[in-house]
Amino acid sequence: MSPTPASTRRRPTAAAAAVLSAALVTGLTACGSGEDKPAASSTGSAAPSAAAPQANLTVLAASSLTDVFKAAGEAYEKSHPGTKVTFSFAGSQELAAQVKQGAPADALVTADTKTMDGLKAETGEAKIIAKNRLVIAAGKGNPLKIDELKDLADTQLKVVLAAPEVPVGRYSRQILDAQKVEVKPVSQEPNVRAVLGKVEMGEADAGLVYKTDSAKSGDKVVTVDIPDAQNALASYPAATLKQSKNSEAAVAFVAWLSTPEAQKILQDAGFQQP
Repeated sequence: MSPTPASTRRRPTAAAAAVLSAALVTGLTACGSGEDKPAASSTGSAAPSAAAPQANLTVLAASSLTDVFKAAGEAYEKSHPGTKVTFSFAGSQELAAQVKQGAPADALVTADTKTMDGLKAETGEAKIIAKNRLVIAAGKGNPLKIDELKDLADTQLKVVLAAPEVPVGRYSRQILDAQKVEVKPVSQEPNVRAVLGKVEMGEADAGLVYKTDSAKSGDKVVTVDIPDAQNALASYPAATLKQSKNSEAAVAFVAWLSTPEAQKILQDAGFQQP
C-alpha cells in the first residue's frame, strides 16, 4: 500500500487546531468583555467612575455672570457626575471675537441678543435664560448724594461707563440718551466688572452697572435704583457652538440653564426670569 499523502495526514491536526483556536478566542473575548464592564457593586449598580459620562465643557460667558455661573457650574457638576464645566468670562463683544476666531469652546452666553444674533453662523438656536436691569453704582457711602440719572450730568462728577461696543455700555447710553442726560465719562471700560471696580476703588464717583454686579459689592458701593420707565432690560441668550467637540454634553448644559434648579440659582443672585 502506498503511503498516505502528507496533506491528508495534516487535516485532522488542522481541524483540531481550528477548534482550539476558536475556543481560545471565545474565552479571551469573554474575559475582555468582563474587564471592560465595571464590576457590579453589592447594590447591583456599576462603579461610578465607569458609569459617569465624561465631558469637559468650556463655556464662554458674559462678565456679569461670573459669580452666579460659578455656583451654577458646581451644581451642574454635582448632578452630572463625570462632567467638568470650565467658564471663560469676558465682555460679550470679546467673547464674540473669540468665537469667530475659532476658540475651542462648547457653549456661549452673552449679555445681549444683538451680540448673539451676529453669531448665528457659529451657534445653535439661542434661548434667553435670564434678564437684568441697570443701576447707578455710587462710591462708598454715596458722599455726593447721587439719587438719579440726571445727577450724572454734573461735570464735577467722575463717571465711568462701559465702552459703547459692550452690551452694558450700549444699555447705559440708551437710557442716558432717552432721558437727555449728557455724560462725559472719565473712562470707558471693556466690561461691567471693570466699571464696578473703578467705583469700588474710588477712581470714579459713579458708574452704570447691572443690578446683580452692584449687589455683590457689599458696602463698597451704594446702589441707586433706576425707575423701570427710565431703565433698560438686558437679556441673556445661551447657545451651543457648532465647533464644539462635545455637542451632546453642550446641548444638555444649555438646556439645563432653563430648568427650575438653574433658574433658582440665577434668581437668588438677583437675575430676573426670562
